[in-house]
Amino acid sequence: MQKEQKFSAIHNRKASHQYEILDCFETGIALVGSEVKSIRAGHISLGESWVEVSESGELWLVGAHINEYSQANQFNHIPARRRKLLAHKHEIEKMQKAIEIKGLTIIPLKLYFKKRKAKLEIAICRGKKQHDKRQDLIAKDDAKRNG
Repeated sequence: MQKEQKFSAIHNRKASHQYEILDCFETGIALVGSEVKSIRAGHISLGESWVEVSESGELWLVGAHINEYSQANQFNHIPARRRKLLAHKHEIEKMQKAIEIKGLTIIPLKLYFKKRKAKLEIAICRGKKQHDKRQDLIAKDDAKRNG
């Protein structure tokens, strides 16, 4: 009998510091077997990744690095490949309009498993200015001192 692995979600910690989050979506992600094993082991980096909307109306995760799974041997995956995201058509259209009209960006926030399926929480975001980041840090420090 196998011991069940405890998996906690992988968070993009830089996101809330560098971006103002406007709207969130839950998407599926198309993975191969060795990628799933590597993610369950926690060998993934979302820090420098973003989401692109292609001209054909598909979502792609770009810049996410999933380390190779050591026991996959010759059946391993490419660590830095683009991965397709699965979302509803109306959500993709909303994201595409936000990028084109308002000049916003889409970034991944969290990767987790839900009913054995890999899910990626993505958000439409606006980049913060340096003074906004400072104000957030000041507010955070005040909350720690008073709370």
